[in-house]
Amino acid sequence: MRTTIITGGSMTDYAYIRQFIKPDDFIIAVDSGYRHAERLGVVPRVLLGDFDSIGELPQGIETHRVPEKKDFSDTDFAVDWAMAQGMCDFLILGAIGTRMDHTLTTILLLDRLLAAGARGQIIDEHNHIWITETELEVAGDPGGILSLVPITVCEGVTTHNLVYPLVDATLQIGHGWSVSNVISESPVKVSLTAGKMLVLLCRD
Repeated sequence: MRTTIITGGSMTDYAYIRQFIKPDDFIIAVDSGYRHAERLGVVPRVLLGDFDSIGELPQGIETHRVPEKKDFSDTDFAVDWAMAQGMCDFLILGAIGTRMDHTLTTILLLDRLLAAGARGQIIDEHNHIWITETELEVAGDPGGILSLVPITVCEGVTTHNLVYPLVDATLQIGHGWSVSNVISESPVKVSLTAGKMLVLLCRD
């Protein structure tokens, strides 16, 4: 069973986001992410957070409250709680917003999931984000944009089905030449022999 965590970041195109939620997903709403869940037409199994931005709590949903003053984010807590229940496949929605500290921290949660042997992805209206240290296969429409963003030095990077292929390349942090590649055929295959990188399927 996949775990879908709905957080309180930006979300406006609910019809677009709804297509990625599976009927059998175990849905966790994080604080004001509950309002997104309502607009998506889904009922969370669990509601987690310090509830500093949700107002009145809904009835009939398993609820776990954490203190407002704490050393972790509500989304951190949701991921830790879910992994403690044995969950290992995650989709995070509502993770991107105007607060770059929250956005970057949530994106880098993908690295923590990877280190724990779990799978994770983040989706919003413009981005589909994964992290890999080995290989990844991405389904995308020809002409779509795919970017590779190293978070460590990445070696042996090889891609298939991109207009500008990479073969045994080394990607350095802070260099943008692996950004905005173009999909020639689906699926795109990305592999590397060392390092960790974000893989982003992007749309304007």
